[in-house]
Amino acid sequence: MTQILRGYELRLLRCTLTPPPSDSPSPSPPSDPNNLHSHVNFLLNCIQSGNYLQALSSDSAELVTASTQLDSTKSPDRVYSDLMERVEQFIRDGGGGDEENGCRVLLVICVAIAAFFCFIQCNITGPVSEIPECPLPLKVEESKEWDNWARNQLISDGAHLLGKFSCLQYIVFAKMLVMRTKDLLFEGSISSAYGIRSISWWLARVLLIEQRILDELSSSLFDLLQVSMGETLRHFGTLEQVTSYWGDELRNEEVADITSTVHLEAGIMEQTYGRVDSCRLHLESAEVASGIQLSLTGVLGYRTVHQVEPKQQRVLVVERSSSDSGGTSSTMSPGIKTHDSTTAKNDQHERSQASEIHMTPILLETGDVSGIGAQDNQNVAPHGAAPLKAVQQAVILARCLLIEISSRHDELQRWDMAPFIETIDSQPSSFFTVEGMHNTLPGVAQRIPFCYVANIPTIPALRKEHGELLISCGLMGEAITIFESLELWDNLIYCYCLLEKKAAAVQLIKKRLSEMPNDPRLWCSLGDVTNDDSCYDKAIEVSNNKSARAKRSLARSAYNRGDYETSKIMWGAALALNSLYPDGWFALGSAALKARDVDKALVGFTKAVQLDPENGEAWNNIACLHMIRKRSEEAFIAFNEALKFKRDSWQMWAQYSHVAMDVGNIRKESLDMFVCHWHKSVSNASAVVNALEAVQMVLHITSGKVTGKEIDADLLERVMLEVEERASSRPFTSPSVSDDTFLTTQPCPDDSHNDSINKLEQRIAVGRSRETEQLVELFGKILQQIVKRVSRADIWGLYARWQKLKGDLTMCSEALLKQVRLYQVSFGGSQSPLPKAYAAILLVYQFFFICMASASASRSNAFIGSDLWKDRDRFKLYARASLELCKVYMEISSSTGSRRELSTADMHLKNVAESFSDTEEFRDLQACLDEVKKQQSDSMPT
Repeated sequence: MTQILRGYELRLLRCTLTPPPSDSPSPSPPSDPNNLHSHVNFLLNCIQSGNYLQALSSDSAELVTASTQLDSTKSPDRVYSDLMERVEQFIRDGGGGDEENGCRVLLVICVAIAAFFCFIQCNITGPVSEIPECPLPLKVEESKEWDNWARNQLISDGAHLLGKFSCLQYIVFAKMLVMRTKDLLFEGSISSAYGIRSISWWLARVLLIEQRILDELSSSLFDLLQVSMGETLRHFGTLEQVTSYWGDELRNEEVADITSTVHLEAGIMEQTYGRVDSCRLHLESAEVASGIQLSLTGVLGYRTVHQVEPKQQRVLVVERSSSDSGGTSSTMSPGIKTHDSTTAKNDQHERSQASEIHMTPILLETGDVSGIGAQDNQNVAPHGAAPLKAVQQAVILARCLLIEISSRHDELQRWDMAPFIETIDSQPSSFFTVEGMHNTLPGVAQRIPFCYVANIPTIPALRKEHGELLISCGLMGEAITIFESLELWDNLIYCYCLLEKKAAAVQLIKKRLSEMPNDPRLWCSLGDVTNDDSCYDKAIEVSNNKSARAKRSLARSAYNRGDYETSKIMWGAALALNSLYPDGWFALGSAALKARDVDKALVGFTKAVQLDPENGEAWNNIACLHMIRKRSEEAFIAFNEALKFKRDSWQMWAQYSHVAMDVGNIRKESLDMFVCHWHKSVSNASAVVNALEAVQMVLHITSGKVTGKEIDADLLERVMLEVEERASSRPFTSPSVSDDTFLTTQPCPDDSHNDSINKLEQRIAVGRSRETEQLVELFGKILQQIVKRVSRADIWGLYARWQKLKGDLTMCSEALLKQVRLYQVSFGGSQSPLPKAYAAILLVYQFFFICMASASASRSNAFIGSDLWKDRDRFKLYARASLELCKVYMEISSSTGSRRELSTADMHLKNVAESFSDTEEFRDLQACLDEVKKQQSDSMPT
């Protein structure tokens, strides 16, 4: 008896795996009305043949629902509540033991699946036909009231429908039946030794279709899907589990089809919610279970009609497992149209005449540079050399969709997806060809299989896309007709705004509100077009405080008028209804930041990147908040993520450079108690390189846009200090050799041990020297770029220090001289770049100053730089630069024996006014002047 019940489950699942035979007989009424097995077989025959309405209106369905006893004059909520009570009572009345309980459960599941397939036929697969609005044989006078009730059941957590769907009561009815039955089974309220494990799978399918008809992700549906799909994977996630559950009932290769389908649907579910990594794992499992291995390669071929020489074409290679490589038979039904090679060639020829670009590239039969040929290897099927099964084609399409959600939406993405699509196009037969929704053939039973794993868009979604295409073509009238029929009020308002007919949009919405006053979408749309917050309050009222969109609109309105605290509260209320809204979390973080609530802001931005990892702005805000809290390592990680998506923001690169230096200092300080100085310096080298690379990116992005703001002298100063420290420090000496205390308390090492230590020290010293040289060269290139773009005193000072580090004292003195002159001229502030118009003037001024160097100090001060002697802070900077310049002059004189540099230093120091003689900097200059005079007297010939 267990096998009989599980056989019923398998027959029901086969409706979604393979189409029925074309010559299958029409279902006949149960031969024995008192035999539950007879009723189950009748419902299964109806479902397999696509006669879903016949199943729902049959005596077998009446046995479950007892719909004739329901009072249609009551409210729809009351009627469906009574219906669920009758269904529950029907399941509990099974007094014949586990067998009868199992049959009753399967009867309920069959009725639910029949209703579910009716909804799919009307809104996804077609063919579209006249179907009653209610799945129950009831005479309903106010059908709009029942449709509104069904719509409210689907948008219970704040998400609205994607458009106007037909037969909404069918999916609500199916969901209620499956969930109530599953609760009774798993709560142990009824006794059934046979499990009926596939009920979790059917519930996951119903929930996934419900998510697809909503205009945004639903957090409550996500939680339910996680549970039901997890149970399904635990029951049917491996080939062994499927085999042990159904045993001999399974047909040839059906085990692989079921297992791979489970993982495919799990991957589609994860893809729907943007969970790329989990989706990829499930698709890999589906690929293995289906017996194929996918890889991309290059094959010579022709892409266009006029192409003369073959070029490398990207081709998807499908490698079959040993169990699947023996034959090329297809699991397709004879009812599916197949094409032989001649027909395929004719189709290819017709397509080529219609377009100069081939639908699929024509590959060379010989000359395959990849070494993979369709004729030489039967296990490899590039472009349909061997027909693929339906589930294998579904795996390929799912991999194509994974590329779409995991890569950038650009032209390269299309080329990445092309080999997968071309592989499906090249198949002689496929379930995944688009048929007209209103075409009667093929029938719905042929369209249902694999509709869950192919992620087929709904009919309203296709019509909405058609309307948007019409807008792009300027056909507003036709687009308005489509949006109005779909009840897409936001798109309709957009069209009227483009036509500058906002009043017409208001009039239309008010007309609809007179017919449907309790529709929260209409109130929200009216609020959008009139900017009236009372409309959003009304939407919250009519939705029983469940309109997430209305709360979001109120939050935006509060933010725009500067009421950030109210905006933060309203965003929190909206996200409490539906938390899977990344833009809402970002807006919550922004409002909290404006309200000075840093903790809440960090939570909001963190949630935003969890839902949308490619939100570069959110990553940047997280990094900035961590910088405020002095958490440099966390900020460094966040900036790394932000720069993946915002590489053109020089401000972000500038902040990243500071954080990189902070992280290097933190890591260096954390090693103080554990390693030697050289190792601490090594740990900071990568941080310096990261900072310098960030500065290079800033210079690259801002090239041609010189403002001076992009040059951060404070950061360059920190880098200069680090480079000078590395250049001046010595390689470490091993404690085992130099530490006397260690030598007195430890046994003396032998000579071989000392030799190995010395060699290690030499290698470390060489490595450190090379690393320091690279840092010095990189820093110098950056400084050279900067001084060519702007002329600032602080930058010239850094450039002089770099030249001194390189050992070029002459270039160092020239850079210091420019720094001194920039401090002296009135427009040469330390933070302001010298305008380009003054660059030539500065050179002339330098030459003129040298010529007039013998003039008196008062005369020189009266001529130029008179403001310098009135600004104490500016004088200090000038004095320090002058001191460094004169010291370099003295070094040059000492090394070369020249007296000219000493004379220049002497004249420069004498020209310093005594306006700030009380400062330490002035006293240092006087001391330097005395030293210059002494050196002059020492160098006088005897």
